[in-house]
Formats: sequence, C-alpha cells, structure tokens
Amino acid sequence: MIEIDGSYGEGGGQLVRTALALSTLTQKPFQITNIRVNRPQPGLKAQHLTAITAFKEMCGAQTNPVEIGTTTLRYIPKPVKAGTYNIDIGTAGSITLLLQALLVPLLFAAKKTTLIIMGGTAGKWQAPIEYFEFVLLPFLQRFARVTCTMQKRGYYPKGGGKVTITIEPKQSWEAHTKSPPAVFSLADQGKLVYIKGVSHASSDLADRKVAERQASSAQLFLKQYNVPIEIQTSYSNTLSTGSGITLWARFHKEDEFHTMIGADELGEQGTTAENVGTRAAQKLIKEIDSNAAIDAHAADQLLPFIALLPGSVIKASSISEHARTNMWVIEKFFPVKFKIDGRMISVKQND
Repeated sequence: MIEIDGSYGEGGGQLVRTALALSTLTQKPFQITNIRVNRPQPGLKAQHLTAITAFKEMCGAQTNPVEIGTTTLRYIPKPVKAGTYNIDIGTAGSITLLLQALLVPLLFAAKKTTLIIMGGTAGKWQAPIEYFEFVLLPFLQRFARVTCTMQKRGYYPKGGGKVTITIEPKQSWEAHTKSPPAVFSLADQGKLVYIKGVSHASSDLADRKVAERQASSAQLFLKQYNVPIEIQTSYSNTLSTGSGITLWARFHKEDEFHTMIGADELGEQGTTAENVGTRAAQKLIKEIDSNAAIDAHAADQLLPFIALLPGSVIKASSISEHARTNMWVIEKFFPVKFKIDGRMISVKQND
C-alpha cells in the first residue's frame, strides 16, 4: 500500500487526481491522508468524488466510505473495463480536472472507451476545454487516438456543459512496458507557424459583442509575430452567464508538428472584454518569448505522460510548486526519477 501525505508540497487536489490515475493504471493501491487540509474547505471536492465513483463503475475499485470533505482516502483498484460511461459532475465542477484522473488508465484499456461528461467547461483554476483539446491532446496521440467534442458549454456556477471524449488505445499497458513509443524530446521550441484561438461567451452577451471584443483585443497584440492568426468567436445558450478566450500557438520542426503552447483568460464581472483578450494575449506572448517548448500549465499536466516514457526531456517556461508536487507523487507509482535543471525537466528509469 503506497502511503501519501496529502499536505506535501502544494497540498492540493492534484495529489488525489494523480494518485487515482496512476494507481488504476499500475494496479498499486494507495492511501492518502491530510487531503487538502490547508485549504479553506479541506478534503475531497465534488470532482474528486466523481472520479472515485467513475472508477468504481469502470473497474470495481474499492475505497473507504468517502464524501465531500473526507480527508483520508484508501483506494484499491482493479483493471478498467472499456465501454461507454455517462458521468455528471454536477454544477460547474471541472471536466478537465476530472479527466486528469480518468484519462491515463483509459489510454491503455482493452478497447475503445467513450466518456460523456456533464459539468463545467471553463472556470477558475482549471484548464478550459479548448486548452485540453488543442494544446494537450496533440501530445497524447502517441498513446491513443483521443478525440474531444463539446456539445454544450458550461459556466460557473450552474455548469451544465457536456463533452464527449473518445479514447481508442494503440496498445495495452503490458505492450507499452515492453515496446513504448518514442520519448518526448522537447528541449527547444521550434518555428512558430500559426496562432489560433476561440473566444466564447454566453448568448446573453451577444448584443454587447463580448466574444468579438475579446478576440479583436487579443489579435491586436499578437500581430507582432507575423504568422497567420485565426481566433473564432462562439456564443452558446448556457445556464449561467460567462465568457473567456483560449489561445494556442503551433510550432514545427523540419516542417512537422513539434509542440503547442497555450494560454487562456476567463471573463469576470467588472473586467472589460478588451482586458480579457489583452490578458490572454499577454500570457501567450510571455510563453512564446520564453523560448520554452511547453507552457507552465502543460508542463504540470503532461508529467504523468512523460513519466510513461523515461528518457523524455521538456523545456518549460517555468516550473511551479504544483508541478514539483506532482513529480513527487508520480515517483511513488513509477520506477522513475525526475530531474530539474533550470527550466529543463527530464525523467529517467531508476537504476
């Protein structure tokens, strides 16, 4: 039984999500204590409980009795079963945070799996669904064919978003351990070839042209790069009012895809649409000008996947305490060791 202190390092919910993902993949049970004990509302949140419930359905995992606020989780996994699963987080719980727990083991399931998830598609302290689809997914295609389709957008506080994720594994976990795909080699940035994005808002903001104003403001700042820029605008009938913008930059090496870098900004009451677009553009500019191959948020979220491929190297724009904590958890499940050298992260098999 792997023992994890949930107050270690950054001490957030990432420890729970990563542990659930890697435990289910490796079939190593764990117990985590002190879950989010230093947060204003300690213990498990709705999206953690949803992940646990989903794994109970997918693989018959066993746990101690848990509820919102529980600070100790004992988890005993079983192999996941492919299929179609309908999952409702409730209100605006983050779909992308839930996927951090569910996706890793499903990449190596026996057959195709479809997840139909209800919840929030954008919100504070979470990646918007466009960031997941256009920045993170390109890196995961080496493990499985993964597609993401948003049927309905969901903003805080009512949520109501709906996303379908389809995962078609390329090989089993046993086959992967014997013959893994090529490592991640992302020590440099490559050549910027285009910038794209989605500026979105609830339909009640259409008369004020919020999505168009966010997009125009971002585009104005990004013109300095002299590459094609395409920012789509989108309005949706949603349960709550909201807006946001997600931007991503694609880089090539020898005329082939090399890496993606992303940034996003959420609309807030009292903040103009122009400021939302400007802030998103400034975030992307900072990431591009860092000459890193991976943005700060992707560096954290990709760690479990680069751990699957010892020998991988990535250069991040910055390395957060969140990322360092994630490395600590990952090393408990895989026989690997992360090394940080400046902004370079490498992972090697333990001797």
